[in-house]
Parts: sequence; C-alpha cells; structure tokens
Amino acid sequence: MKQLTQEWLEQLPIKNVTKLTPVSGGDINDSYEIIADNQKYFMKVQPNKGKEFFEHEVEGIKLIGQYATVPTIVDYGEIDGDGFLIQKWMNLSLFGDQYQLGHMLANVHKHHNDRFGLDRDFKLGRVPKINTWQDNWTDFFIKQRLNPLMDMAIKNREISKEDLNHFDNLKEAFKKDMDNHHSDASLLHGDLWSGNFSFLEDGKPILIDPDVYYGDREFDIGVTTVFGGFNADFYEGYNDTYPLDTGWKRRIQYYQFFYLLAHYVMFGGGYGLEVKSILSQY
Repeated sequence: MKQLTQEWLEQLPIKNVTKLTPVSGGDINDSYEIIADNQKYFMKVQPNKGKEFFEHEVEGIKLIGQYATVPTIVDYGEIDGDGFLIQKWMNLSLFGDQYQLGHMLANVHKHHNDRFGLDRDFKLGRVPKINTWQDNWTDFFIKQRLNPLMDMAIKNREISKEDLNHFDNLKEAFKKDMDNHHSDASLLHGDLWSGNFSFLEDGKPILIDPDVYYGDREFDIGVTTVFGGFNADFYEGYNDTYPLDTGWKRRIQYYQFFYLLAHYVMFGGGYGLEVKSILSQY
C-alpha cells in the first residue's frame, strides 16, 4: 500500500483531513476511510495509474445509477501520477434483501442499446477490455472477450495445443447456441461477483465497482454463479422482473468459462483446473 504523505493529502479536493485509515476494498486498489471537515469518506487510490484509471468506474456508476442504487461520487482525479476516487461513506452490511437485488439488476438490464460495446476501451486493468461497438453479440464476445483473453493465457499460463482445440470447439458451440438465442444489448454491470454488491443498513441492495458495457444480460447472470453469494431470492427477484429465456442455464457456461479464464490469467493456480474442466466438455 502506498504511503500517502501530508503533502499528497493536501492536494485532495476535500480539505482538513484529520484521519486516514486503511480499509478493505478489493485486491486492485488501496482503500481508505478518510475524515475531512468532520465528514467521513471512502477513498480508493491506484498508484501510478493516473486519473484515467477511475474514469471507467465513474462512467459505470453514472450509467447504472440511473436504474439502481450505487455509491455517491464526491470527486476523482490525479495527484503525483496516482489516481484517486472519493465517495461518500456508507455503512454496509453483508445481509439484506436479495430479492430486491435481483429486481435491481433486472432493471439495469432492461436498459438496451442498439449495439454491443461501449464508447471507450478500458486498458488499465489486469485484463484489458476492448469495447469497440459491434452489431452482433457473437462477434463481440468471441473477438473482443474470448480471443484476447486466451491470447493472454497463452503468454502467461499453461495452455496446451489440445486446450486450444477444445477452445475452438467451445467457440463453435457458442455460435450455434447464439444462432438460436436473441441477444439484446443490455447495460451490464460487467463484474458482478459477490464482492461487488452489498446492502445498506436498511437492507436495501447497492451495486459497486462496475465494469460496464452493453452486452447479453446472461453474461452478468453467468458471473453471479461462479463464486456463489447469490441465493434463490436473487434469481426469483430477477426473473419476476425480467424473465430469462429458455436455455439460459446451459448458455451461461460460456460466461463462467470467460470469468474463470480471466482469473486464471490474473492469478494462476487452481483456476487452471476449472478452465480445463470446462474446455474438456467441448
């Protein structure tokens, strides 16, 4: 964690900082509870990545915030090459109304665009995201999600020729499944694992740390199933609001594969076994 000097803190847009306490906030950013002018804030710092690092998150919060509860942004910027993002402090709980969480996500997904992608790429994360607009979800997901990620895996991890043959078969199976499935370009959270939602003190859900773009809504649903944390109430709330199409439980395996492959690229270890287990089915 970067040591923040008094000189660094004095350049923040909030003044009279009297307390700075490191807190948990994921494995990518340095996170702090900060008190300034008797107000409590949550601040994330990304050393040496500049203001651009948080522009994507700010855009995502603004987009999703039109349809769901999200953190309140105070300001973001850059100090001595370090990116920072300041939000109002929230007292959060691990427990709350998951039915409403599903309902909330469904309302986000109901916001459609006429194409898949986003106005800008996000290349500063551990897994860069190419978001060039596409008219076809199959092309977008294969060319701008699966293929670039597998290229990273080939460079950084153990991927055999047999794995690549299975990968080609998986992509062909995906194409066939998409031929029989209509994909709308829904606004996606983009990284909806259990660490990226929480609950306010009154039990109402809140979505955090988005990685937004417009894609097939089954992508978000697939990600929710990888590490758990979403209960039956969540899926009931979602389907009562925006019912999933027949066959979704089969199709989400492609998105589970993508998410596990991303974790294999980032962290290695046992994720490789899960990736190869899915590949072996194709």
